[in-house]
Amino acid sequence: MFCGRGRHVSNKRWTIARLGRHRRAMSPLLVLLGIIATPASTLTGQVDAIPIGDSVNRFERASRGPRPQLQPSAGFRAKRPEKRYSVTVPIGKPKPSVALPRIEGPANSRLPLVVIDAGHGGHDPGAISPHSGKREKDITLALARAIRDDLLASGRVRVALTRSDDRFLVLEERYGIARRLKADLFISVHADAAENQRASGASIYTLSEVASDREAARLAARENKANLINGVDLGAHSGDVSAILLDLTQRETMNVASDFARLLQREASGDVKFRTTAHRFASFIVLKAPDTPSVLFETGFISNKEDSEFLASSAGRKKVARGVRAAVQIHFARQVAAR
Repeated sequence: MFCGRGRHVSNKRWTIARLGRHRRAMSPLLVLLGIIATPASTLTGQVDAIPIGDSVNRFERASRGPRPQLQPSAGFRAKRPEKRYSVTVPIGKPKPSVALPRIEGPANSRLPLVVIDAGHGGHDPGAISPHSGKREKDITLALARAIRDDLLASGRVRVALTRSDDRFLVLEERYGIARRLKADLFISVHADAAENQRASGASIYTLSEVASDREAARLAARENKANLINGVDLGAHSGDVSAILLDLTQRETMNVASDFARLLQREASGDVKFRTTAHRFASFIVLKAPDTPSVLFETGFISNKEDSEFLASSAGRKKVARGVRAAVQIHFARQVAAR
């Protein structure tokens, strides 16, 4: 092998020479590693006594000897608790279902049933008019009573109010009452509000398809597809068939609600001012009954001075009620004719 300055050495001699240089360079590191690898019992009182000159020889002799055995890690020796503990938190009994309201009108179960829902109530005042201080919960209750009286005067339908006084109902309870009563139509009465006080006019909301699909899925999951929908027991069918039946029922309910919304706008437009786009779609919770056609009637803006005065007046309430009565009568007359 050729090595610098014209000198030739054999592979063996070159390897030994280079190994010696590496050993001398790594001596301090080898001593440190030897100290770390040596058990503490053998180092106690002896580390300071090791001469620096003998460090390499001592390490080489130690490395050729038997390696110390590491002690196994100690296992879990804690005593197991003799008694198991648990924490119990009382959650109380579920509240009973809200009491069903009285059905008013002729004692004829074959007549269609309309459930009128006065929005808000109790500790929830709804919107408040900046002009008169009128609260939405009071305006909607007065409107619901006026609509009920006008419908009962026709003698062609039965009527029930979700609330006939100043009480609070959660949103699910409102359409839940209509479902438990097997209502043929559900009308939730509200009064709109906006920052722009010039906004005015009534509008009618029905359920959007996206919201209805989500609600249908939630209903099926909650009741395990064992709920009676329009007299059809979904639990008596397979999952796929139940999903199809529920979807068909939901879509039919939405179509009926949309037809009534357009009819209500047409029949009431002579007495009630409507917005340019009166029929709107939204995912209001009160509209999510899968088997009860439901509309949310925003009768006007109480943030608008003219609308607020109209809705708070006896004459204005009568006009709203007259439009609802005309739409309801035509709605059910069409259903009878279609049978």
